[in-house]
Amino acid sequence: MPFSTLKSMALVIVSLAFPQQVFADMDLTSPVTTDEKPAAGKRVRQTAPEYQGTKVHHVLYLPTHWNPGKKYPVIVEYAGNKWLACNSTGKAEDVNLGYGISGGKDFIWVSMPYVEKGGRENAVTWWGDRQATIEYCKANVPRICQQFGGDPKNVFFCGFSRGAIAAGYLGLADDEIAALWKGFFTHDHFDGERKWKHPHSDRSSALKRLARLKGRPFLVCSTNATAIKTEYLGAHLDLARFTFLDVPTQKLFNIPEGRVIHPHTDLWMHKKSPYRQQARTWLQKVIREPSPNPR
Repeated sequence: MPFSTLKSMALVIVSLAFPQQVFADMDLTSPVTTDEKPAAGKRVRQTAPEYQGTKVHHVLYLPTHWNPGKKYPVIVEYAGNKWLACNSTGKAEDVNLGYGISGGKDFIWVSMPYVEKGGRENAVTWWGDRQATIEYCKANVPRICQQFGGDPKNVFFCGFSRGAIAAGYLGLADDEIAALWKGFFTHDHFDGERKWKHPHSDRSSALKRLARLKGRPFLVCSTNATAIKTEYLGAHLDLARFTFLDVPTQKLFNIPEGRVIHPHTDLWMHKKSPYRQQARTWLQKVIREPSPNPR
């Protein structure tokens, strides 16, 4: 086994063995996921009616001041791949970006699954059954809005790494799912930025999906957001109202620092910084804008 892999494994073990150090120097900690009933300030697993009897599930968080009958903006998040080197588990329970940008207040936050082939569990690497994953989102975003007071005019797609690619690959896969979103914000990677092994990951296919943005706001955060703009999206800025935010995670953390063992991390949003503030300001501005969605 390569030394670099052994080093990453050791760092993960250290971070798990000393949980009191995990969020050192951070002002946010994502809530632990439980199997309780949904309630204000709780993060809970839920199984959709179509998947009863399986391990397929999404994770729902209701804001600390949640009350039935009120309307709340919704952040729908997709996880990165399981990748030991950056401490990513690939699980819906372990995403952080949506909680970081919201601070746990005023937003319903949902982590959606990638449905594994066979429909019995969540996929922790790549897409599983892509169409089943898309259909799960189409069915459950409106359902969650109806049941818990989500504002269908203020639903945002959010993702890190694999989840950032998913913004286009899943979230813009067809006109029906594309119509769910008021805006998008992602961190590290972008649909069409590079070609992966899965089908239709090429730039030409990605640009056809991105055409479904139809001018909506898109915050592109990355350790190399400027490169994504100059080397890829610069010729296609008419597709959306893009905002690019370079996030120097290597400067924000003394890596390895707690669970942050690699610059490729969604935990930067859990630490107070000018970059987090810029992301939050962008989100609040977009929420105040009229929805472009025909709802």
